[in-house]
Amino acid sequence: MNIAIEKDQLVERCKSGDVSGYKALYEQYVKAMYNTCLRILNNTAEAEDVLQESFTEAFRNIGSFEYRTTFGGWLKQICVNRAINQLKKRKYAVDIDATDAADNIEAGSYDEEDITLQVAAVKNAIMQLPDGYRTVLSLYLLEGYDHQEIAGILLLAESTVRTQYIRAKQKLVQLINKEYEQAGRIY
Repeated sequence: MNIAIEKDQLVERCKSGDVSGYKALYEQYVKAMYNTCLRILNNTAEAEDVLQESFTEAFRNIGSFEYRTTFGGWLKQICVNRAINQLKKRKYAVDIDATDAADNIEAGSYDEEDITLQVAAVKNAIMQLPDGYRTVLSLYLLEGYDHQEIAGILLLAESTVRTQYIRAKQKLVQLINKEYEQAGRIY
């Protein structure tokens, strides 16, 4: 059976009040949605709270779901919006101060045996980014939103989002290089 049809059937079961449908949808999406929340918030407790609030909102409003997108896409949008709102509660502010931008740095070549170390360094560096940078970078690179969509989600000008993305990448390279220098390696 087609996976999309199975998921649509689960949604229909939920719309008819089938509790096992809710459980199955939750189990199918919980891990991916948690990761989305965590990438944006960089805080496990907040990510868990936002995740639960997102599922509650989605299940409360499942009757209005009209298949204009996939259920997963709809749920992801709820998670992203709630995570952004949580950042705003933390007095989220996008810093567009040019002094934070790193100089352009050329990336070195990769040694095959260092791949695991590099992945860990990138993950660690992403978590060190300021909220604004991490959010824009995560939405663009990891969640697949384009600059225009991110601007709409964050209520920012598209040019500001592009600037934040460029600066986030530069800051990311700077953090990765710093980590490698501390380890006595060059990236």
